[in-house]
Amino acid sequence: MAGIVGYGAFIPRNRVTAEEIAKQWGKDPAAIRRGLLLEEKSVPGLDEDTITISVAAGRAALERAGVDPQRVGALYIGSESHPYAVKPSGTVVAEALGIGPEVHIADFEFACKAGTEAMFVAFGLVESGRVEYAMGIGADTSQGAPNDALEYSASAGGAAFLFGRQHVLADVVETYSYTSDTPDFWRREGEFYPRHGGRFTGEPAYFRHVTAATRAILDKTGLEPAAFRYAVFHMPNGKFPLAVGKQLGFTREQLEVGWIVPTMGNTYSGSSPTGLAAILDEAEADDLILITSFGSGAGSDSFVLRATDLLADRRTRAPTVRSMLEGRRRYLTYGEYAKYREKIILNA
Repeated sequence: MAGIVGYGAFIPRNRVTAEEIAKQWGKDPAAIRRGLLLEEKSVPGLDEDTITISVAAGRAALERAGVDPQRVGALYIGSESHPYAVKPSGTVVAEALGIGPEVHIADFEFACKAGTEAMFVAFGLVESGRVEYAMGIGADTSQGAPNDALEYSASAGGAAFLFGRQHVLADVVETYSYTSDTPDFWRREGEFYPRHGGRFTGEPAYFRHVTAATRAILDKTGLEPAAFRYAVFHMPNGKFPLAVGKQLGFTREQLEVGWIVPTMGNTYSGSSPTGLAAILDEAEADDLILITSFGSGAGSDSFVLRATDLLADRRTRAPTVRSMLEGRRRYLTYGEYAKYREKIILNA
């Protein structure tokens, strides 16, 4: 059975708190924290972008797998913040990781589910026997407009997953995708910040697609929520994944390990995959894991995974998600944050 043979994540050390952003706009910090269940978010450094995040996460995945990069036959990067409009992120990442030149590369976009989109295709190529190993990465340095709700959650980070058939750390038991034309969030060419439909992004977009995909994959596998040790849903804020999990019959205990990510800020294309990486840092052999992503536009990908007895040994080869969340951090003022995210545009 094909599955995950290596995984890795990366979260920048720079942070800005929800309180710091709220104070800038005269908002009540306590109300923001209660409303979004967010304490802080990661901020990319001046020399960090989707490519550097992908390289760091991909390197950790290769280290955990112990696989020669030259055996990787496909590399896909999902992001809504590729640094180039015309030039692939994947070619730079492959070169940095020592992959290629005999490799198929593509950059994917599907808002917040671009990462699981890359994972889905990478897994399919391995499952079909077309390539021996394939890597899917979700990484972002997303922007939120000043004084917009997204400014509290649009964060930076990512996760990489290497798929193969030998020395598997987590078997892929089943996959499912659910997609419709639901325009809840968008950014036109040339616009600096994305726009969204406010509350419209909840029921008809996020909740409809996440619940439909999850219920369908449970039906396909014949599994009940109680069968899973862990579950992780897309995290546009801290409240949504808890609400959808409860609606689907999952307990808070099943969600908490993956849910540590939104408490410090959503990482968009890396959010549910980064939550999955946090779960793999702790899962034990035979634990069942559910992941369901969400991308505006709109769609959800679901995976059912089963951890193997190799996982406990291999995860020690690279830093854990929790160590990056709780390790050395540098807190920014709003002015520093605005500088790092280029929120002040000076006309020549």
